[in-house]
Amino acid sequence: MHFSSLADSLASSKNPLYILHDELSAAGKPVLDLIKGNVNEHGIVFPQAELKEILSAASESARVYRPDSFGQPVAREAISAYYGGRLAASQFLLTPGTSISYWYCFKLLAEQGDEILTPQPSYPLFDYIAQLCGVKLKYYRLDESRGWAIDLDHLEEQISSRTRAIVLISPHNPTGMVASESELQELAAIAARNDIAIISDEVFNEFLFTGAALPRPAFTDAPLVFTLNGLSKMLGLPGMKIGWIGVSGDEHLVHRSMAALELISDTFLPVNETAQFAVPELFSRGQGFLANYRQWIAECRNAAVESLAGCDFVPPAGGFYVSLRLNHDEDEAAMRLLRDSQILVHPGYFYDIAPDHLVMTFIQSPENVRKAFTQIAELTRS
Repeated sequence: MHFSSLADSLASSKNPLYILHDELSAAGKPVLDLIKGNVNEHGIVFPQAELKEILSAASESARVYRPDSFGQPVAREAISAYYGGRLAASQFLLTPGTSISYWYCFKLLAEQGDEILTPQPSYPLFDYIAQLCGVKLKYYRLDESRGWAIDLDHLEEQISSRTRAIVLISPHNPTGMVASESELQELAAIAARNDIAIISDEVFNEFLFTGAALPRPAFTDAPLVFTLNGLSKMLGLPGMKIGWIGVSGDEHLVHRSMAALELISDTFLPVNETAQFAVPELFSRGQGFLANYRQWIAECRNAAVESLAGCDFVPPAGGFYVSLRLNHDEDEAAMRLLRDSQILVHPGYFYDIAPDHLVMTFIQSPENVRKAFTQIAELTRS
């Protein structure tokens, strides 16, 4: 049977860390997973009685199938309101989630062999989406010595005649960096000078630990910005499969982008209709849940930071993850934690972090976080 070269390139052998993970699981030894950021597994679930009511009413609205390539207007109006009306409903396109949103943006902006700039530390998701789209990734540095701030000089040096977009992730996974207003103004100026778009991934925007509102590229003078977000992280609803792209910037560029995105979306019509009609009520009735959810995340983050006191790390300003610097081999450290303590973390090279680091989430009960992160801190100091 013939398979494409793409299929062959995507097939890979299992990493030794996960071979050990599978062996421990098969032996009945429970592993504390500090990689998954799925809050549902820790009891953070949208109130089920309310969700049932919302979906029941939404299913009635969706009874007769009348799809809209951009997404149902009631959903886009609710999303516009979430941004204070600063982006009109006509500037949004609904998607089944942020991964698909990236795929849409890459296909919209880049030809085969064109380049997309992404931050380093990176995230493995981009490698696969880039391969599927036939585009190349180039990296710009986040400077750990400055709290993982964007190295704007290095970023501009990486731009070539084939660069089509700059990806910004803020809050950033896996460092917890939150880009400042001044950084975004400079980023917008770079995008304008080089006539390239910004793709702004804001899926962790509800989880900030600084008290300030999230600065957004959409509210700068950048020529073209694609704002990516969704309900998965925001309301603990990954199974709802509701995401969106907000398009802002120069009017003619926005119009051209929306026209092309409409056709891409119309080709698949991939977003569940009942979920779309549920969006307004999910926003409206989910605010109490979100407040409690944010408080729980903050407690988990604080437990992690307190337990890692004395270690070499940048306290996360947002998001679900933290990166810890080591003075010894990261592979050996990750294997030792898994083998001896049944704690799963990732070595930094999984995310193109150099030199030695461990990457982990604090999405666990605060009690589990304190216990596990104290063990991680002891390993770091040994």
